[in-house]
Amino acid sequence: MNDNDLIEIVLGASPVVQAVMLILALMSIAAWAVSFAKSYQIRQALKAAKRFDNQFWEATELTTLYHQVEARREDSQGSSIIFAEGFKEFVRLQQQGVVEASDLVAGSQRAMKVAFSKEAEHLENRLSMLATVGSSAPYIGLFGTVWGVMHAFQSLGSIQHATLEAVAPGISEALIATAIGLFAAIPAVIAYNRLTNRVDRLLGEYENFAEGFLTILQRQAHSIEHQSRNKSEQKTSN
Repeated sequence: MNDNDLIEIVLGASPVVQAVMLILALMSIAAWAVSFAKSYQIRQALKAAKRFDNQFWEATELTTLYHQVEARREDSQGSSIIFAEGFKEFVRLQQQGVVEASDLVAGSQRAMKVAFSKEAEHLENRLSMLATVGSSAPYIGLFGTVWGVMHAFQSLGSIQHATLEAVAPGISEALIATAIGLFAAIPAVIAYNRLTNRVDRLLGEYENFAEGFLTILQRQAHSIEHQSRNKSEQKTSN
């Protein structure tokens, strides 16, 4: 079968089968567009995470780093947002007079979890569309195939002597619908699995950073609590 024959079969298909082919073509285009967009987004997020991770561990003062992140808040993502939200809550609680290490750490941890959830939602956005295309496209193509076969056999009712030549065009258009469905579904499933795996790895990077940052906050919180107790003991003794 050459390209001209394929085009003739598509153009000669019944309106329902043509509609199925059009839907599958649009689904395939959307899946490829999402795949490329999400791949670029995840790649940029991974670079940003590694860049900020190096910046964080090289920083000598967290307050300075926090102001740097806030200054470019619109361009920040991932680890930098998690850091900013956790540190902001830590400072806010401290300014409110909270000195218990457990309260300071718990408040910062909650803030970081909220930021982490938002980043995860942003990364996973539209991935479900790939899963939808991968799971539904074969069935949509199968519907076009069944309809095409029904249409082909109905056309045989007006023919006295049914031959392979008479039924072949209808069967061909029916099978093309299934082929287009598979063509849309297979890349979508591959892209979904690949991108989901990359998102999970990136979220793992965020979690590792949050754990390391939380350890630093715990040390600072215990230092604040210790200083507060010393001041209280000095006032009591005086």
